[in-house]
Amino acid sequence: MTSADFSAVLPEFLLALFAMAALLGAVYTGKDKTAGALLWITVAVMVLFGVWIGLGGGADGAAFDGLFISDAFSRFAKVAILLSAAAVLAMSSDYLNRRGMLRFEYPILITLSVIGMMMMVSSGDLIALYMGLELQSLSLYVVAAMRRDSAKSSEAGLKYFVLGSLSSGMLLYGASMVYGFAGTTRFDGIITVIEAGHLPVGVLFGMVFMLVGLAFKVSAVPFHMWTPDVYEGSPTPVTAFFATAPKMAAMALIARLAFDAFGHVPGEWGQVIAALALASMFVGSIAAIGQRNIKRLMAYSSIGHMGFALLGLTAGTEAGVQATLLYMTIYVAMNVGTFAFILSMERDGQPVTDITSLNMYAKKEPTKALAMLVLLFSLAGVPPMLGFFAKFAVLNAALQSGYTYLVIAGVVASVIGAFYYLRIVYFMYFGEEGEGVETRMQPVQLGLLVASALVMVLGALSLFGLEGAAQAAAAALVQ
Repeated sequence: MTSADFSAVLPEFLLALFAMAALLGAVYTGKDKTAGALLWITVAVMVLFGVWIGLGGGADGAAFDGLFISDAFSRFAKVAILLSAAAVLAMSSDYLNRRGMLRFEYPILITLSVIGMMMMVSSGDLIALYMGLELQSLSLYVVAAMRRDSAKSSEAGLKYFVLGSLSSGMLLYGASMVYGFAGTTRFDGIITVIEAGHLPVGVLFGMVFMLVGLAFKVSAVPFHMWTPDVYEGSPTPVTAFFATAPKMAAMALIARLAFDAFGHVPGEWGQVIAALALASMFVGSIAAIGQRNIKRLMAYSSIGHMGFALLGLTAGTEAGVQATLLYMTIYVAMNVGTFAFILSMERDGQPVTDITSLNMYAKKEPTKALAMLVLLFSLAGVPPMLGFFAKFAVLNAALQSGYTYLVIAGVVASVIGAFYYLRIVYFMYFGEEGEGVETRMQPVQLGLLVASALVMVLGALSLFGLEGAAQAAAAALVQ
């Protein structure tokens, strides 16, 4: 390992050292007695690393003979992953503490999964890709089932593990086919083989299997079957994490694989991603209509949104990648605020997830209801909220690449999906009064809810440099 290699992986190395030190420290100092302090230390560390990487931490370039790539694209994704993970941890503290679920393992497992995600978005080799993916997945299997006294939580963890193992198997099978026919596992080697003027049929089939395996990670249809049950069964803070950082990492990994390894044949992988996008948009929009549990509703919402994000990648252009990065960042911000609210929903000290419990909520809590209205409008893509401009960007990128049918389908799916978001708004402002719901919010949760809502409004006026960063990230990937 050279000094240049070490400089490139320095953020991941230091974060791994922190995770190991935290594990040893917690074991030798009373385990769960220090869980609360460890959680807040982890939040601070992730914010610090996010700012450091955003300001250029870690050297640019390929490390370890091309296995690891540090560039503007990976930095953009890493900042979003670290800051969203920190936000979810911060707003989870009170919820976990009051319900006796705060364990010292939780922030450590989240940290390890984040390291896996950072490895994923920087992977330049099929082996590095798989290492990062499995480090993320193994940590998430455990946190999904962390509520040991809940059958639903155990079921969620088991379903996620079994289906996750299946997707990993498909990805490995595809990777082995690509290696067998291309003779290399490095992305730059694979693209050189394709650049030579021919695409071996084995490489094509391997690419499809790998995209299928990664489609599971973003819960794209028809590989979405785990999402509603896992979202509902997992503890709500874990659900909030599933809906944010892992989605960003998996989408960035699909972009990295598509452009770095198969960038010369966008027509081939574009058809696969287009099919995933089309199915996801409609299944996510239609299936959510019948949901009464807000966590299951958010699961189908995420499926639909991943379909829209995939539209940008379908375009196969720099503008498409930029649109996808912007979409995913805005999507993560919307979900952080929405889950800050969902975490606070309770009645008589017990969590409540039925959307009808929000009847006439605006009468009791007008400020919080207004913040949720803004977030729900943004999720639905209602102008002038920032969510509208995110959808417009990916639809425009697809249109510029000639995918007119996908754009029309996206508009129709967006109109359908608006129904279940607006129904929650209807309950909050015009529903029949009943038992209702209490929203006990700590300052962190309230701050994240209000901040997310403000971003959705003010972001329409200025993205505060986010657009330029996304453009630089897209340019670094699509060369």
